[in-house]
Amino acid sequence: MIIIVDFGSQSTHLISRRLREISVPSKLVEPETFFEQTAGETIDGIILSGGPQSVYDDASPRIDAKVFELGKPVLGICYGLQYLAHNLGGKVEPGKHKEMGPATLTILQQSPLFLLDTPDGSEEYITAKSAVWMSHGDQVTSLPEGFTHIGKTETTDLAAFANEARRIYGVQFHPELVHTQFGMQILKNFARMCGFDATDRVIDREFVEQIVADIKDSIGGKKVISALSGGVDSSIATLLVHEAVGDNLTAVYIDSGLMREGETETLERVFAENYKMTINVVHAKDEFLAALKGVTDPEEKRKAIGRTFIKVLDREAQALGAEFLVQGTIWPDVIESAGSKHSSIIKSHHNVGGLPKDMKLILVEPIRNYYKDEVRAIGGVLGLPREITHRKPFPGPGLAVRIVGEVTQEKIDIVRKADSIVQQEIEAYDGKDALWQIFAVLTGVKSTGVGGDYRSYGECIAIRAVESTDAMSAHWARIPYDILGKISTRITNEIQAVNRVVYDITDKPPGTIEWE
Repeated sequence: MIIIVDFGSQSTHLISRRLREISVPSKLVEPETFFEQTAGETIDGIILSGGPQSVYDDASPRIDAKVFELGKPVLGICYGLQYLAHNLGGKVEPGKHKEMGPATLTILQQSPLFLLDTPDGSEEYITAKSAVWMSHGDQVTSLPEGFTHIGKTETTDLAAFANEARRIYGVQFHPELVHTQFGMQILKNFARMCGFDATDRVIDREFVEQIVADIKDSIGGKKVISALSGGVDSSIATLLVHEAVGDNLTAVYIDSGLMREGETETLERVFAENYKMTINVVHAKDEFLAALKGVTDPEEKRKAIGRTFIKVLDREAQALGAEFLVQGTIWPDVIESAGSKHSSIIKSHHNVGGLPKDMKLILVEPIRNYYKDEVRAIGGVLGLPREITHRKPFPGPGLAVRIVGEVTQEKIDIVRKADSIVQQEIEAYDGKDALWQIFAVLTGVKSTGVGGDYRSYGECIAIRAVESTDAMSAHWARIPYDILGKISTRITNEIQAVNRVVYDITDKPPGTIEWE
C-alpha cells in the first residue's frame, strides 16, 4: 500500500480518496508514529501531505528521518514538499506573497511524474503550462543537493522538484484537488512508480452491497433511528441502513424551522411513497429558536443546533426503543471539524464537532469516508430519484448559518424567501447542473437605498454560487448578468426589508462555501 503521512491538510483524506479511485490501497498515519502505525504493513510508497503549519516552527509536525532511508518512492505535497526541502538540506522561508487558489504551473524539465496517458501508449508529457491549485504562504528558496528544479508558477519559483535517482518528488500545488488540471495523472504516475497498475474503479452494485453488509454486521437486529433532513447525504445514509435492517429503522425528520421552502412535503412524498418507509415528523421550531436566542458566533450556533438535534433525537429514540442513530456525515464535514491531529478547525459541523460528549445513542455513519460525488453515485445505484441525489447541498444547521448574527424568526423569513427566489430564477440558467451550490445569505449589513422617492435603510442579501466536484475546493460561478439582475430585482421588489443584493466572487480557498 501507499502510506499517506497526515500533516493536517484539509485535503489529506482526499489523497486517499483519489488513490481509492484508481484501485490503490492506502493508509493514513500520523507523522510522529509512522513506524508504529505501519508495523507489519507492506510499504510501496509514501506521500507527505500538506498542512497548516511552517516547517521551521519548533511546534511543526515531524517524522523520523529513517523514513527517507526506506528506499521507497516519496511524494511531498505543499507542506510535504517544504518538509522534504527543509530536512534534506534545502531552505524554506516565508513567501513575499501568499498563493491561494488557481495558478499556472510551467514545467521546466520533464519527469516520469509528468507522463501523460495516451491511447496508443506513446510517451508524451503534460503540457508545458497547466492549471494547478495552490494554498501556501511559505516557499522553498533553495533545493537539497541532488534535486532538480522541474516546475514553477508566477509567484513560486520552486513549485516542483525531483531526485529521480532516489525517486523523491515534491510539488507545491495540490494534485488531489480537481482544479489541478493534471492532478489525477500525477497521482497515477506516482502510484505506478510504486508498482501499482492504477486502474479506474467504479461505484457499482457490488460496492454498495459491501457497505450494506458492513452496516448489517454493525447493527444486527437492534432498533435504529435516522436523522433525515431531505438532503443528499442524510437521504442516502438512511436508504443504505434501510436496505440493511428494514423495518428496524425509523426515519426521524426534525422540522427545526430552519429548513428550505417545501422541504417537508418533498421528503414525505419521496420516501413514504417510493420506499414505504416509516417517517416521524417532529415539529421543534420553538426549541431551536430558544437554543439560538442571543447567539451570534457561528461556532456556537452550530454547537447549539447540534445539542438541540440530539436532545430531540434522544427523546424520539427512547420512545422507539432505538439504540443507534444514523447520520449522513461525509468526509468534508469531518475534516472542516478538525478530523485529524494536525488539522485546524474550520467550522464544527453540528453532526461532528457539535455533538455532546454524553450522547447516549451509538452513531452509525455509513458514508463518513466518502465525498458528495461518490455519495451521489451510491444513491444512483440505490435507485434514489435524481431530484434527491442531485439536490444542491444544504447545511445541517439549515438557514441559521446563512444568517450572519443572531437568528430570529424575522431573519429566517427573509433569507428563506430570498433563497426561494434564487432557486426559482436559476432554473433559467443553462449551466445550473454544473453548480455545486447556490444560495442566499442575510449578511447582517444595512445600507442606504431609495424606495420610490423616499430614503430606505435596508438589509443586504449576498448571493453565493460555486462550481466544485467534492467541496474541497471551488470556483465562484460565472452566472450571466441578466440572471443575476433578475434575482436582484425580484429580491428587492418582493422582500420589503431588503434594498441591496451583492454577488460573492470568492474561491475556496481562501473562503469556505458557506459563509458561517
